[in-house]
Amino acid sequence: MTDQRAPRDPHAFIAGLPKAELHVHHVGSASPRIVSELAARHPDSKVPTDPEALADYFTFTDFAHFIEVYLSVVDLIRTPEDVRLLTYEVARDLARQQVRYAELTITPFSSTRRGIDERAFMDAIEDARKAAEAEFGTVLRWCFDIPGEAGLESAEETARLATDDRLRPEGLVSFGLGGPEIGVPRPQFKPFFDRAIAAGLHSVPHAGETTGPETVWAALTELRAERIGHGTSSAQDPKLLAHLAEHRIPLEVCPTSNIATRAVRTLDEHPIREFARAGVLVTINSDDPPMFGTDLNNEYAVAARLLGLDERGIAELATNAVRASFLDEAGKARLTQEIDAYTEAWLAP
Repeated sequence: MTDQRAPRDPHAFIAGLPKAELHVHHVGSASPRIVSELAARHPDSKVPTDPEALADYFTFTDFAHFIEVYLSVVDLIRTPEDVRLLTYEVARDLARQQVRYAELTITPFSSTRRGIDERAFMDAIEDARKAAEAEFGTVLRWCFDIPGEAGLESAEETARLATDDRLRPEGLVSFGLGGPEIGVPRPQFKPFFDRAIAAGLHSVPHAGETTGPETVWAALTELRAERIGHGTSSAQDPKLLAHLAEHRIPLEVCPTSNIATRAVRTLDEHPIREFARAGVLVTINSDDPPMFGTDLNNEYAVAARLLGLDERGIAELATNAVRASFLDEAGKARLTQEIDAYTEAWLAP
């Protein structure tokens, strides 16, 4: 994957490159403008209403602090109208970055437990999804994830919402697990993943972000993970890297996020190079971009620098995300062709 030839203008190439994103959170994608608007709607919140003040608010001391701040923003989503606004605006921001397809991680438990009617919640995200595809051309699909810090109650609720044919939204494709890993062992969620998989959903838990490779192994063996969210500590276990490479199990890599949450100390210490050298299928993602002061285009630029990629190498990363996605085969073929055509036109004399 690596190529030491530097692109003529990597940022310009990346800005126009058609892309797919596989690891980006619904609430975590709320731009400062949207967060401040929601905070103004709900003045009892401690979240700043000034977009400029949000930069300081989104400076995290560690992963636990990140979760605390994240949940304070979650608390701003209190009505179906809030849900619809957020979803639509996230799609707009993705479209601006030439994201053609995104699997957005949504935590319905966080909204239903705050009193939003579950049917109204589903209608809000679906209405926004259809409007975004019609207006921006960006295709959204959903991953419903369990907030691990909320325990088995949240797992039961998330599994119910994901598998009830009367509620399950048309755009739902996968089932995940997020939140803290320390003190939240993956095996306890096996029954809920079993139900989701039996209902036709793909398994995409977070694992190995703030804990060791044993958490990734647990996600693979207990939760039957088809992709791993983050998987940062996988680099510590050569057997795990070989397993991921052999079985083509992609990692959803989010470099800036890992620095912001202190999962990795510096970008130059990020294990993405080890992943690439081991032949692991690496995809590049933004996680909670406004909270980390980044976006998907920036994450591609970071990855290009760390891996020494030229334009074709960057395009290969974009193609990796398409391959690893749950887009239908015809859609994968179209997006791959678009990436190839864009790259060839860019490199043409």
